[in-house]
Amino acid sequence: MSSKEGQGFKVVLEIHPQVCTEEFTQPGQPLTISCKVSYSLSSYWTACWKSIGVDWKHTYSTGDTSYKDSLKNKYTLMLESSSNTVTLTGQNLQTEDTAVYYCARDSQ
Repeated sequence: MSSKEGQGFKVVLEIHPQVCTEEFTQPGQPLTISCKVSYSLSSYWTACWKSIGVDWKHTYSTGDTSYKDSLKNKYTLMLESSSNTVTLTGQNLQTEDTAVYYCARDSQ
C-alpha cells in the first residue's frame, strides 16, 4: 500500500475500455474526476453507476435519472461536448463509496 492510499480511499472513473482517472480522497470530502474520450459525446449517453449493482443512472437522451434515495444530491455527472470530457463529482464521499464508476454510451 502506498502512502497515498493510506491517507484515504480510491475512486476510479472508467469509460470502457480504458481507466481514465484514479483519485484518492478523505472521508467527508468532495471529489471531482474527469476523463477525456476520443470520440464525440452524443445525446445517447448513459451514465454513471457503481461497479457493484446499479446505484445511480442518468440517461442524457431522455433526461431520466434513477438512483437509490441515499444517493440523492450526492453525484453530478457533466458532459462537455466541445472537449469530449466527462466529469463526475461526488459530495461527502465515504469509504463505502470506494468503487469503479462506469460511464457508457447508449447503443441506440
